[in-house]
Amino acid sequence: MKQIAIPTKEGFVDDHFGHCAYYTLYLIDESNTPVQEERLESPQGCGCKSNIANTLREKGVTIMLAGNMGDGAYQKLTEQGILVIRGCHGETDEVLKQYLEGKLKDSQEACHHHDCHDSGKPSFSYIPPQPQN
Repeated sequence: MKQIAIPTKEGFVDDHFGHCAYYTLYLIDESNTPVQEERLESPQGCGCKSNIANTLREKGVTIMLAGNMGDGAYQKLTEQGILVIRGCHGETDEVLKQYLEGKLKDSQEACHHHDCHDSGKPSFSYIPPQPQN
């Protein structure tokens, strides 16, 4: 089983990790099917200055599907062994589905200031299916 977290606001991926309303945690079974959903309240303040990375790791989170985040938060999460996929956007259930189908990849873009939000870029990186021989 694996645990996936998504910074959330009103059922959608929050565009800025450190200012989300809460985290939606999904427990995924061995057949890549979500079997449990949990809400984890977000701590006050910026993601890079809170203890959220440790809290998520203690909850068993190994993957974070995020909109945007600063370098500090990205570093804290990866230091806890959490794989971070940035550039996600949309309803959390749909983003989770896209990830489980192998259609998301990290945008490798970081927010470099604390008031950064949606840049108007594509909602997530899509990996098209490869032709089979």
